[in-house]
Amino acid sequence: MNKIDFDNIKKKYGGCSSWAIWSKRDKTKKEKTGMGDVDFFDDIDLSILKPNIVLVGLNVSGKGCLEQPFSNFHPLHKTAQDYKTRYALEDTKYWGAYMTDIIKDYEEVISSNVQKYLNNYPDFEKENIRRFETELIDIKSENPKIIAFGNLTYKILNKHFKNKYKIYKVPHYSSNISKEELRQKFMEI
Repeated sequence: MNKIDFDNIKKKYGGCSSWAIWSKRDKTKKEKTGMGDVDFFDDIDLSILKPNIVLVGLNVSGKGCLEQPFSNFHPLHKTAQDYKTRYALEDTKYWGAYMTDIIKDYEEVISSNVQKYLNNYPDFEKENIRRFETELIDIKSENPKIIAFGNLTYKILNKHFKNKYKIYKVPHYSSNISKEELRQKFMEI
């Protein structure tokens, strides 16, 4: 990835996406320390980015995730469980993967409410699928390995892309799973 492509992705998708890179954990501090730090993206080594591995969440859970580019999946609030993802991916082949949500511009914490909304507005789902396909093109992802966080995300991706991409599923990091168990799920893929 070159700087121009990176800046274009940051401008176009930075409010709803990120990369699976976080500040390294200081193992002497609390496990959530540094999760909201995204300043390192200003001087990132672009060679570590992996647009052919795409980690997909369902939707943004709150406005706090969108305050600055690439802050999705890098929350500041203390109740967030994203730290499990950092732990699960650190020092693995998934570090540097692209991260995004399949449903954009719909803030909701409860996934069943997202499902109800999609059931009531199927055109909204179709529009988000088109946006996701465009996003994959824009990040120059070729034959991506797509990993869905959670059942509903997997269901949506599988429904629309099962004949086009290989799609894997891991539990959602906010589910009742330990960071060690989440890491193990990634290692099994």
